[in-house]
Parts: sequence; structure tokens; C-alpha cells
Amino acid sequence: MLPTLRKTTRSSAIVPRCLTLLSRHVASVAAKKEGDISSVFVSLSGQQFEPLPKRFAELKERLIQGHEDRLWNSWQRLLNVLREEVATIEQLGSSIIPQIDFQDLRNPSESFKSEHKKRGVAVIRSVLPVQMALEYKEHIREYLRMNPQTKAFPPQEPQVYELYWSPSQILARSHPNILETQRFLMSFWHSKDPKAMISTAHPTTYADRLRIRQPGDAGFALGPHVDAGSVERWEEEGYGRGGVYDAIWAGRWEDYDPWEASCRLRAVSDLYNGAGACSMFRMYQGWLSMSATGPGEGTLLVNPLLARATAYYLLRPFFSPKRAPEGLSKADFLEMDNWVLDSEPTSLLHGATPSHCQELNSTLHPHLDLMKTMVHVPEVQPGDYVAWHCDTIHAVDEFHAGASDSSVMYIPACPLTEANAEYLVRQREAFIEGTPGPDFPGGKGESEHLGRLTADYVQSITSRVGQRAMGLARWNAGLPRISKGQRRMLERANEVLGFLG
Repeated sequence: MLPTLRKTTRSSAIVPRCLTLLSRHVASVAAKKEGDISSVFVSLSGQQFEPLPKRFAELKERLIQGHEDRLWNSWQRLLNVLREEVATIEQLGSSIIPQIDFQDLRNPSESFKSEHKKRGVAVIRSVLPVQMALEYKEHIREYLRMNPQTKAFPPQEPQVYELYWSPSQILARSHPNILETQRFLMSFWHSKDPKAMISTAHPTTYADRLRIRQPGDAGFALGPHVDAGSVERWEEEGYGRGGVYDAIWAGRWEDYDPWEASCRLRAVSDLYNGAGACSMFRMYQGWLSMSATGPGEGTLLVNPLLARATAYYLLRPFFSPKRAPEGLSKADFLEMDNWVLDSEPTSLLHGATPSHCQELNSTLHPHLDLMKTMVHVPEVQPGDYVAWHCDTIHAVDEFHAGASDSSVMYIPACPLTEANAEYLVRQREAFIEGTPGPDFPGGKGESEHLGRLTADYVQSITSRVGQRAMGLARWNAGLPRISKGQRRMLERANEVLGFLG
């Protein structure tokens, strides 16, 4: 049952002793400019891809210095594998995406587990009842009717709303079934360091936007992209801090493990304070469906190549074609002997621009054959949850050809880490104030919205596990049967969040 919408004010009884800590931390982080989802994409913001500074050429040279031959050999192996995988994806289409019912999460099939680890995408059916998901959507519409000043993209015919704290979003993120689904998905990750300060068994909330896309819309057409930074994937002070992609730079892309978590704890995915750049470790991006939506109806497309696609878009800037595509057949242009390792590295990082997400297209990334390998997720119903690995290339239909709305709440799956706990502190303050979360374009947000829920009220209507995920309640570090790393992480999170003594 959803709460009645009403005028709200700031809560003064949120967490003892935390507000001083909050103000001290928030002051050290630069506020982001006001904006909308178009701020995240060069292709939507009206900007052009500009040449990068010379330091990026020097960076590329350092990354592969001394093992250029191994890199060239690895590129050849990768192109052979991609050719086979493209044919497989073209044949299977959307059926390549593994699916599972919520009721089967505790006993998943071996087929689902192996395919999910290979493809990095999953559809989880019936996470919430259909009627509940539909009520969430109707409540969002009521919230929007009460607050017509809500920012959205495109401004003239809104499809994606700058809403983060509507009652429906808060209740969905904190729902026990959503949190259980996130725990299940994050269990596919592992850590080679048993002492790593991380717990995938304790999801944390990341307040993201929502979409209500209307039939006929062509404005919200997100091309293939990858979240969580762009140039940071190559930079030594970005993902290089954890050595996330070291195997790829060393010419051993087969050894790259996209499911290893400990290396990502030190990685920095937002070096430029970009609008929408993700500073929280999201293992999965994901959304909860609030409509019945099929392929071509304004929905999601994913590239189910995961590790191979990642290796390709990271290695692509080191290689160039001998002959341009003009006058060549597609097969001849893509042929291995038409490509060479650049003798003099350029500053180009194909589709990567500081402070924006990583974008891809068929011109810059031809061997991925995106026209064939970007596949729609299968038809979804209200209450289904779709999730994709944080390195996955994904896109949105260019045109909504369906007859009804395509509506989702973006709800990613995030583990408990020290950095994520620190983000929760800042996000909790944003919740209290009614402003966008720290990663998103700034401004007054929902601070003056009618119907926004107070922290006290949220604590009265959500479960304890949901409150913990939001940073509103203490984690239980005394649980039996948890690892030492998990226990240390829970204790540290309580300290960071201000739950002392």
C-alpha cells in the first residue's frame, strides 16, 4: 500500500551525530551543475567528440610498453573470437539473454549460472507483483501532476524525469524482494582477496532516475554506451589504481575476469566530476519494469559479449586500419590483415570523453558489429527486473514503436564497501534535502515538491533491511556465519555513517 501524498519538511531526527559529519563531508565535494540525463552523453548534449590532450597518447604508450608483440597477438585472437560470437548472437537474438523466476533464485539452474557469467545480463521474472508495479507507476504520475515543475528530458515531451525521491522509488528500492534479487546477482562476483572490505550480501541503495517513455518517442534515443566513466578505464589514476584491466593491456585478455571485485575497490570511475558519472561501485545497472514492453517498444538493448566486448573497446584505440572502408567490402575492411598496431600512439580513445560516459558506434568499433550484437531484452511485464554487468554495452530503442508507455525505475545493485558507505552519507543528506544524489546534475531538485516523504516517515514504512541499504539504520555486525572481511566492513560502515557507540 502506498502512502498518501502530502507536503513534507526536513526531518530533524534522522541519525544521531551524523549531521555534523555530513556537512563536513559534503563541503569537500564539488556540487554538480543543474541538468538532465542529456548531460551524461556527448551525443545528446549537442557537443562534439574533441581530440584529447597529448597526455593520453603518452598514457597509451605506457600501458603497452614492452609487450607490443603480445598485444598484437592478443588482438588477432580477439578478432577471431568476435567473428564467431557475432554469428552466434545473430542466430539466437534475444533468447541469448538468460532468464529466471524470482521464486527460483535460491536454486538457480546450472545453465542460468553459466550463461549469466558469460553474458553479464539477466531478466528476473516476477520480483514484485504486477499490480504493485502498476500502482508505483500511477503514484509517480500523481506525484508529477502535483509537481509540474519537475525537470525532464526532452523538456518539451518528457520521457526521463529528474526524480530520485518519489515515494514509489523509495519504496521500490527498499522492497525486500528487490534487495534479495540484488544479493542474488551480486553473489556472482567474487574476491581474490579474502580480507577485502566488501560485502555483496548487504546491498546499498543508489538513487537513480525513472523513465516513462511514450509511444512514438524518438527523443530519448541512447546509443550504445557503457556507464561508470570513460577515459578513466585507461587512466592510471582511474581503473588503473586497482589494475582492473591489466591483463588486457598485457596481451592476455582471456585472463581478464569481469567478476573479480577486490580490484575495483581502489578504482576511480569519476575523475572529472561529470554529470551522471558514477562514483559509487555499481556491480550491476538495472531497472524495475512498470509496464508490459516488448522489443522495439522503447526498451533496452544489450551487447551480451561482456568480457570480449570490454577487451575490444579497450584495445581498439591502439589499432588502425591500413585501408579505409570506402571502396572495400565490409569483410575485407574487418579482415585481420587490414589492421595494424599504431607505431606512434595517438591521443584518441574511441568514444571516450572526460566527464561523460563511454559511447560506441559502428564506425569507431566496427568489429563489434553493433547492428547485429545489440539485442533487445525479452518482453517484460510489470514487476520484472532486468540487470546488466557494469561493463556491459547497452542502449535504448531509437524509436518507441509500441502502443503504450515503456516505464522503468532505474535501480542498480551496489555492494557494501567503504567508498559506497561514504557515498551513502552524501546521498542521505540529499534525501533529507530533496536534492539529486551526489552523482547527478545538481539544483534544487525535489526540495520544494509536494508529496516528498520525510526520513522519519520512511523509517516507519520500510523494513529494517531497506533502511540499512539507505544508510538510515545501523548494520548488524554481530551476525553469525559472515566472513571477517564482511564483519570488518559492517563495522566500518557504521562508523562512516555516524552510528557510533
